[in-house]
Amino acid sequence: MFSKKEILDRIFEYGLIPVIRTDDSHHAMALAEAIFNGGLPTIEVTMTVPGVLGVIEKLCSLFGDKALVGAGTVLDADTARMAILAGAEYIVTPCLDAETIAVCHRYSKPAIPGAMTPTEILQAWNLGADLVKVFPADLFGGPRFIKALQGPLPQVEVMPSGGITLESASGFIQAGASVLSVGGGLIDRQIMREKNYSALTQKTETFLEIIYEARKDTSTVPSQ
Repeated sequence: MFSKKEILDRIFEYGLIPVIRTDDSHHAMALAEAIFNGGLPTIEVTMTVPGVLGVIEKLCSLFGDKALVGAGTVLDADTARMAILAGAEYIVTPCLDAETIAVCHRYSKPAIPGAMTPTEILQAWNLGADLVKVFPADLFGGPRFIKALQGPLPQVEVMPSGGITLESASGFIQAGASVLSVGGGLIDRQIMREKNYSALTQKTETFLEIIYEARKDTSTVPSQ
């Protein structure tokens, strides 16, 4: 079992959480393995995947201590608790819910709630968020918005989510993002349609390289 600090250290180290969202549980398993094979040990499976609790359990058994499996699209505290009991090491939500953050604290798991406005982002941080998911980041100024947050809220660790691609990833990191949440920009429609897992593995490697290089070009270092 990982400590909360160990979970956060690994999330910040790699700087990327891939979002697996599919209507096929077997496909979800294969996507997770392809991402892991690309060198990324932090994987989010959304609660919209059929049989997701079983998927989380199987992935935790498959990867053991080699990877962190988190639950995404968590809408309430009860769902967060079920996901944690199934093995989820961190909880990601699309919006802010204080009770969900409280459940994560109870089980010593990182809480990554979604927020958009500066008011929501600060509220999430004050409620004990370990990382704030800024969503949808691509619709509200992109990297410019993330950079603007650094002035009044430099203490907040942010994870932009929504519309992030290979082309925009570097800009978000250089703007001050600690971690990127990437769904369709990594697991694109062609990969989904063709089940081209080798392409997904290669794309994962490319995302990690971009984040590594972008971090070298900025003085922003995630707190751990």
